[in-house]
Amino acid sequence: MGITIQNVIDLMVKGPIPNTVDGLLAGNPEDEAKAIAVAFMPSQYVIEEAIARGANLLITHEGPHYAHRDPMEVLKQDSVFVDKNKTIRQSGLAIYRNHDSVHRVQPDLITAGLIEHLDWNNDVAEVREHASIVALPAAKTLAEIVQDVKEKLGIEYVRVVGDPSTLCQRIGLSVGYRGSASVMLPLTQPEPPDLFIIGEGMEWEIPAYVTDAVQQGKRRALIVLGHAESEVPGMKLLADQLSSGLDGVPVYFICEKPLFQLM
Repeated sequence: MGITIQNVIDLMVKGPIPNTVDGLLAGNPEDEAKAIAVAFMPSQYVIEEAIARGANLLITHEGPHYAHRDPMEVLKQDSVFVDKNKTIRQSGLAIYRNHDSVHRVQPDLITAGLIEHLDWNNDVAEVREHASIVALPAAKTLAEIVQDVKEKLGIEYVRVVGDPSTLCQRIGLSVGYRGSASVMLPLTQPEPPDLFIIGEGMEWEIPAYVTDAVQQGKRRALIVLGHAESEVPGMKLLADQLSSGLDGVPVYFICEKPLFQLM
């Protein structure tokens, strides 16, 4: 037998992680890993695409059942839940969730992936536990940064607070659901960012803070990427690492359309 699913897991995960949501959610760890698909989330589309590409191991950041931890009991009788699990079971697809492991390495692999995709590797001024601070070589307007972010991440839209002409040089950046006040407001000390970039967070926290700052005449702005949009680059980076670390096992990254449509 060649490389097993457990071998792949061991390559990704170094040592035990307490209170983790990571783990093999479907499949046998002793099976051979014939082809691997990596994605942000195991949506119905991603599962079907992984099967179509011949993958027997799917590695995702989020889980399949619409909750961070175990699914609600009421969901277990729901036809969407039942049909999704039927697809997984009948295909024999193994699914490994890698959420905590990639966030708890230093530097955070998911944040590192976003920074790399934005070509800001050389501009990182500080790395904190759940966020990073980027200092651009020269200030750019919010409009220029928005256009650059959309082009480099391949996304059609972002949500913004602030005047498009605002000059931004110091940027506080977080991914996923880390766009809360408890994570982002400490970045204002000792020197406040001109711009916050987050995946998502409570709208009455950082978006409200930036709105008040702008009303007071302060140079502040916010870009909300979306949860998946902020974390997909990190999972692409994980796929690249697996591809270079596994000899002879195909590794595919599966990307899908944004969760929301604009109407």
